[in-house]
Amino acid sequence: MDATVTKAAVDDVMYGRKSVRAFLPQAVPQEMIADILRAAARAPSGTNTQPWQVHVLTGKMRNRLVDEVCQAFDANDTSHKPDYDYYAREFFDPYLARRRKVGWDLYGLLGIKKGEAEKTRAQHRKNYTLFDAPVALMFVIDRRLAMGSWLDFGMFLQNVMLAARARGLDTCPQAAWIDYHRIVEKLLNLGEHDQLVCGMALGYADNHALVNTLTTERAALEEFVHFHD
Repeated sequence: MDATVTKAAVDDVMYGRKSVRAFLPQAVPQEMIADILRAAARAPSGTNTQPWQVHVLTGKMRNRLVDEVCQAFDANDTSHKPDYDYYAREFFDPYLARRRKVGWDLYGLLGIKKGEAEKTRAQHRKNYTLFDAPVALMFVIDRRLAMGSWLDFGMFLQNVMLAARARGLDTCPQAAWIDYHRIVEKLLNLGEHDQLVCGMALGYADNHALVNTLTTERAALEEFVHFHD
Protein backbone atom coordinates (compact mmCIF):
# COMPACT_ATOMS: atom_id res chain seq x y z
CA MET A 1 0.00 0.00 0.00
CA ASP A 2 1.28 3.48 -0.85
CA ALA A 3 2.59 5.14 2.31
CA THR A 4 1.34 8.58 1.25
CA VAL A 5 -2.20 7.28 0.75
CA THR A 6 -2.07 5.54 4.12
CA LYS A 7 -0.90 8.72 5.87
CA ALA A 8 -3.64 10.79 4.24
CA ALA A 9 -6.33 8.30 5.20
CA VAL A 10 -5.20 8.03 8.81
CA ASP A 11 -4.79 11.79 9.21
CA ASP A 12 -8.23 12.38 7.71
CA VAL A 13 -9.82 10.12 10.31
CA MET A 14 -7.93 11.76 13.19
CA TYR A 15 -8.64 15.32 12.08
CA GLY A 16 -12.27 14.41 11.33
CA ARG A 17 -13.01 12.96 14.76
CA LYS A 18 -14.89 15.24 17.11
CA SER A 19 -17.46 14.97 19.87
CA VAL A 20 -20.87 14.91 18.21
CA ARG A 21 -23.84 16.15 20.25
CA ALA A 22 -26.75 15.44 17.90
CA PHE A 23 -27.38 12.09 16.23
CA LEU A 24 -29.84 10.66 13.75
CA PRO A 25 -32.16 7.85 14.92
CA GLN A 26 -30.76 5.54 12.21
CA ALA A 27 -29.83 2.16 13.69
CA VAL A 28 -26.26 0.89 13.61
CA PRO A 29 -25.90 -2.78 12.57
CA GLN A 30 -24.61 -4.98 15.38
CA GLU A 31 -21.93 -6.46 13.14
CA MET A 32 -20.60 -2.97 12.41
CA ILE A 33 -20.34 -2.29 16.16
CA ALA A 34 -18.57 -5.61 16.62
CA ASP A 35 -16.21 -4.77 13.76
CA ILE A 36 -15.33 -1.44 15.40
CA LEU A 37 -14.61 -3.05 18.76
CA ARG A 38 -12.64 -5.87 17.15
CA ALA A 39 -10.36 -3.35 15.45
CA ALA A 40 -10.11 -1.16 18.56
CA ALA A 41 -8.90 -4.13 20.60
CA ARG A 42 -5.59 -3.92 18.73
CA ALA A 43 -4.74 -1.09 21.15
CA PRO A 44 -1.55 -1.72 23.12
CA SER A 45 -1.63 -2.61 26.79
CA GLY A 46 1.07 -3.37 29.33
CA THR A 47 2.03 -7.06 29.12
CA ASN A 48 -1.03 -7.48 26.87
CA THR A 49 -3.43 -7.36 29.81
CA GLN A 50 -6.21 -5.83 27.65
CA PRO A 51 -8.05 -4.31 30.64
CA TRP A 52 -11.19 -3.24 28.78
CA GLN A 53 -14.73 -4.54 29.02
CA VAL A 54 -17.49 -3.05 26.86
CA HIS A 55 -21.26 -3.19 27.29
CA VAL A 56 -23.22 -2.33 24.16
CA LEU A 57 -26.77 -1.10 24.75
CA THR A 58 -29.31 -0.71 21.97
CA GLY A 59 -33.07 -0.89 21.69
CA LYS A 60 -34.98 -1.50 24.93
CA MET A 61 -31.85 -1.69 27.11
CA ARG A 62 -30.56 1.59 25.74
CA ASN A 63 -33.95 3.23 26.36
CA ARG A 64 -34.16 1.82 29.86
CA LEU A 65 -30.75 3.26 30.72
CA VAL A 66 -31.76 6.68 29.40
CA ASP A 67 -35.11 6.62 31.22
CA GLU A 68 -33.66 5.61 34.60
CA VAL A 69 -30.79 8.08 34.57
CA CYS A 70 -32.94 10.95 33.28
CA GLN A 71 -35.44 10.24 36.03
CA ALA A 72 -32.68 10.56 38.65
CA PHE A 73 -31.33 13.69 36.96
CA ASP A 74 -34.76 15.34 36.79
CA ALA A 75 -35.39 14.55 40.45
CA ASN A 76 -32.09 16.26 41.28
CA ASP A 77 -31.17 13.21 43.35
CA THR A 78 -27.98 14.37 45.07
CA SER A 79 -27.19 10.87 46.39
CA HIS A 80 -25.59 10.10 43.03
CA LYS A 81 -21.88 10.85 43.11
CA PRO A 82 -19.05 9.96 40.69
CA ASP A 83 -17.02 6.88 41.56
CA TYR A 84 -13.72 8.64 40.86
CA ASP A 85 -12.39 12.13 40.12
CA TYR A 86 -12.36 12.57 36.37
CA TYR A 87 -11.61 16.27 36.62
CA ALA A 88 -9.18 18.09 38.87
CA ARG A 89 -10.75 19.29 42.10
CA GLU A 90 -9.30 22.72 41.41
CA PHE A 91 -8.43 23.89 37.90
CA PHE A 92 -5.53 26.18 37.05
CA ASP A 93 -4.17 27.65 33.84
CA PRO A 94 -3.71 26.78 31.07
CA TYR A 95 -6.30 24.05 31.75
CA LEU A 96 -8.81 26.39 33.35
CA ALA A 97 -8.70 28.74 30.36
CA ARG A 98 -9.19 25.88 27.90
CA ARG A 99 -12.10 24.50 29.92
CA ARG A 100 -13.80 27.88 30.00
CA LYS A 101 -13.16 28.46 26.30
CA VAL A 102 -14.90 25.28 25.15
CA GLY A 103 -17.82 26.03 27.47
CA TRP A 104 -18.21 29.55 26.10
CA ASP A 105 -17.92 28.27 22.54
CA LEU A 106 -20.56 25.57 23.02
CA TYR A 107 -23.10 27.61 24.93
CA GLY A 108 -22.48 30.69 22.81
CA LEU A 109 -23.21 28.68 19.68
CA LEU A 110 -26.47 27.48 21.22
CA GLY A 111 -27.46 30.96 22.40
CA ILE A 112 -27.20 30.06 26.09
CA LYS A 113 -26.02 33.04 28.08
CA LYS A 114 -24.05 33.05 31.31
CA GLY A 115 -26.40 32.62 34.25
CA GLU A 116 -29.16 30.87 32.29
CA ALA A 117 -29.15 27.90 34.63
CA GLU A 118 -32.25 26.15 33.26
CA LYS A 119 -30.98 26.20 29.67
CA THR A 120 -27.54 25.05 30.82
CA ARG A 121 -29.06 22.18 32.78
CA ALA A 122 -31.27 21.21 29.82
CA GLN A 123 -28.21 21.02 27.59
CA HIS A 124 -26.33 18.95 30.18
CA ARG A 125 -29.31 16.58 30.40
CA LYS A 126 -28.81 15.69 26.75
CA ASN A 127 -25.77 13.68 27.84
CA TYR A 128 -28.18 11.25 29.45
CA THR A 129 -30.28 10.91 26.31
CA LEU A 130 -27.02 10.08 24.49
CA PHE A 131 -27.74 13.11 22.30
CA ASP A 132 -30.33 10.79 20.67
CA ALA A 133 -27.67 8.32 19.51
CA PRO A 134 -29.08 4.79 19.06
CA VAL A 135 -26.10 3.08 20.70
CA ALA A 136 -24.69 3.45 24.20
CA LEU A 137 -21.27 2.02 24.94
CA MET A 138 -20.39 1.59 28.60
CA PHE A 139 -16.72 0.94 29.37
CA VAL A 140 -15.76 -0.98 32.48
CA ILE A 141 -12.43 -1.78 34.15
CA ASP A 142 -11.51 -4.00 37.08
CA ARG A 143 -10.98 -1.54 39.93
CA ARG A 144 -8.10 -3.64 41.27
CA LEU A 145 -5.94 -2.67 38.30
CA ALA A 146 -3.46 0.21 38.53
CA MET A 147 -3.01 3.52 36.72
CA GLY A 148 -1.15 1.95 33.81
CA SER A 149 -4.24 -0.04 32.86
CA TRP A 150 -6.25 3.19 32.78
CA LEU A 151 -3.69 4.60 30.33
CA ASP A 152 -4.10 1.47 28.23
CA PHE A 153 -7.87 1.90 28.39
CA GLY A 154 -7.52 5.43 27.02
CA MET A 155 -5.73 4.11 23.95
CA PHE A 156 -8.52 1.59 23.44
CA LEU A 157 -11.14 4.34 23.70
CA GLN A 158 -9.34 6.41 21.09
CA ASN A 159 -9.22 3.38 18.80
CA VAL A 160 -12.99 2.96 19.19
CA MET A 161 -13.62 6.55 18.14
CA LEU A 162 -11.25 6.42 15.18
CA ALA A 163 -12.57 3.06 13.97
CA ALA A 164 -16.11 4.44 14.17
CA ARG A 165 -15.14 7.53 12.21
CA ALA A 166 -13.47 5.41 9.53
CA ARG A 167 -16.81 3.65 9.02
CA GLY A 168 -18.87 6.81 8.66
CA LEU A 169 -20.03 6.90 12.26
CA ASP A 170 -19.44 9.44 14.99
CA THR A 171 -19.10 9.36 18.75
CA CYS A 172 -19.19 11.42 21.90
CA PRO A 173 -17.12 10.13 24.83
CA GLN A 174 -18.98 10.96 28.05
CA ALA A 175 -17.57 11.17 31.53
CA ALA A 176 -21.03 12.39 32.62
CA TRP A 177 -22.23 8.82 33.10
CA ILE A 178 -19.93 8.20 36.07
CA ASP A 179 -22.17 10.45 38.17
CA TYR A 180 -24.83 7.75 37.84
CA HIS A 181 -22.55 4.73 37.99
CA ARG A 182 -24.79 2.98 40.53
CA ILE A 183 -27.69 2.93 38.08
CA VAL A 184 -25.42 1.65 35.31
CA GLU A 185 -23.92 -1.01 37.58
CA LYS A 186 -27.35 -2.29 38.61
CA LEU A 187 -28.75 -2.29 35.10
CA LEU A 188 -25.76 -4.17 33.69
CA ASN A 189 -25.46 -6.46 36.73
CA LEU A 190 -21.80 -5.55 37.20
CA GLY A 191 -19.63 -7.30 39.77
CA GLU A 192 -18.08 -5.82 42.90
CA HIS A 193 -14.74 -5.21 41.18
CA ASP A 194 -16.24 -3.62 38.07
CA GLN A 195 -15.79 0.14 37.75
CA LEU A 196 -17.43 2.34 35.13
CA VAL A 197 -14.77 4.29 33.24
CA CYS A 198 -17.08 6.32 31.01
CA GLY A 199 -19.86 6.06 28.47
CA MET A 200 -19.92 6.82 24.78
CA ALA A 201 -22.67 7.75 22.35
CA LEU A 202 -22.33 6.07 18.95
CA GLY A 203 -24.30 6.62 15.77
CA TYR A 204 -24.70 8.69 12.63
CA ALA A 205 -24.22 12.43 13.12
CA ASP A 206 -27.05 14.83 12.38
CA ASN A 207 -25.11 17.11 10.05
CA HIS A 208 -27.92 19.67 10.03
CA ALA A 209 -27.72 20.26 13.78
CA LEU A 210 -26.14 23.58 14.75
CA VAL A 211 -24.34 22.03 17.72
CA ASN A 212 -22.36 19.77 15.40
CA THR A 213 -20.73 22.73 13.71
CA LEU A 214 -18.58 23.19 16.82
CA THR A 215 -14.97 22.20 16.30
CA THR A 216 -12.82 22.61 19.38
CA GLU A 217 -9.45 24.28 19.11
CA ARG A 218 -6.13 22.64 19.85
CA ALA A 219 -3.06 24.23 21.38
CA ALA A 220 -0.21 25.16 19.08
CA LEU A 221 2.58 22.61 18.88
CA GLU A 222 4.94 24.94 20.71
CA GLU A 223 2.69 24.82 23.78
CA PHE A 224 3.07 21.12 24.41
CA VAL A 225 6.05 19.80 22.45
CA HIS A 226 9.63 20.11 23.68
CA PHE A 227 12.35 19.05 21.28
CA HIS A 228 15.69 18.00 22.76
CA ASP A 229 18.70 17.64 20.46
